[in-house]
Amino acid sequence: MGVDLGSKTELIELLDKAVENMEMKGCCMAVKDALEHIVASGKEFVEERDMRPAPDKYARHLLHLDPAGRYSVMAMVWAKGQGTAIHDHAGMWCVECVYRGKIFVTSYSVVKEDGNRYWFTKENEIVAGIGEAGALIPPFDHHTIENRFDEKAVTIHVYGGEMTWADVFIPDGDSYLKERRTLSYTA
Repeated sequence: MGVDLGSKTELIELLDKAVENMEMKGCCMAVKDALEHIVASGKEFVEERDMRPAPDKYARHLLHLDPAGRYSVMAMVWAKGQGTAIHDHAGMWCVECVYRGKIFVTSYSVVKEDGNRYWFTKENEIVAGIGEAGALIPPFDHHTIENRFDEKAVTIHVYGGEMTWADVFIPDGDSYLKERRTLSYTA
């Protein structure tokens, strides 16, 4: 089945309209509605080349960068066993929606912070399937994503800008050390 360019165009038009309201919560909810609508249509809007996994870590494929810099759209591909450390989204809002497969998401809250050292409490664990989306709004954006399933998973992420870095949190005893990481796209 080929890609339905009309669906991709419709998604971009819906996202453009959604981000007109730059109040973060309203914007996120409008973006979430747009993603769920397009994914629920069942039409293909992601090129096959953008659904290729990477061998050593999850893949990041840029699908669209808003010319005004208001948002970016990414396809992330998760082979079996791939996932993230606890991370944030560089102070940006984000909406994540499952396009193919299933993912396991764990959300965390910061309990204590001391310089570069953080303590978290686990808030929620969910298994998300096709068409399910979640909104992450700072400061409540710390989470992990994992593919614990046999088939690859593809998620669509819409960020409130181009996310070129993130803080990741590395386990260190009963706490975590914050480390800033530069992000790149998968070739």
